[in-house]
Amino acid sequence: MLGVRVSSDQAKMMEVHARHLLLWNSKINITAITDPLAVAEKHFMDCLAAVMLFSSGQKVMDMGSGGGFPGIVLKIMNPSLNILMVDASRKKVSFLKDVIRRLNLENIEAVHARVEDLHADQDYVSRFDAVISRAFSELSDFVNLSIPFLKPDGCLHAMKGKTSKNEITRDILEKFHIHTHPYELPFEKSERHILSLTRNLTHK
Repeated sequence: MLGVRVSSDQAKMMEVHARHLLLWNSKINITAITDPLAVAEKHFMDCLAAVMLFSSGQKVMDMGSGGGFPGIVLKIMNPSLNILMVDASRKKVSFLKDVIRRLNLENIEAVHARVEDLHADQDYVSRFDAVISRAFSELSDFVNLSIPFLKPDGCLHAMKGKTSKNEITRDILEKFHIHTHPYELPFEKSERHILSLTRNLTHK
């Protein structure tokens, strides 16, 4: 799927994640996507496109993780990653913690917080190799919210739809090098992009 090999064990873990997503979703609003096949494609397969962006052992923040996308999927596919998932919804964070426990995942944490409130916390500032978000906000807002958490040589990854290029402002172009990773969901054939941004160190 999307050029990524998924083992039977990894597929089973994603099945557990999906099953509990739909179970919890019947009580609290986690996702508007409730058809099992659509959940498989629009959540899990979509997140597989980001797997190849990360090296072993990287420390990654998933900003606005919601139902664990892409944070939990990345952890299943690359257990060496150290992942922090941040979400402003206490109920969604409770769900994330439940899935982490059920899957016996290590070095992955879910934190209930507004990301702005973590900007002054030295446990988080400049500590991450990468920050990723999926349909979290406009690109400029994501950049402004996430840059305090990034190491100087770190990378931001914004998972976007086909209109992603419209969000690239002149200010972003001046401050960052941008690499675009286009892909297509396998069944509905909808276009997606991941925008990867690294600091332009020559920019003053």
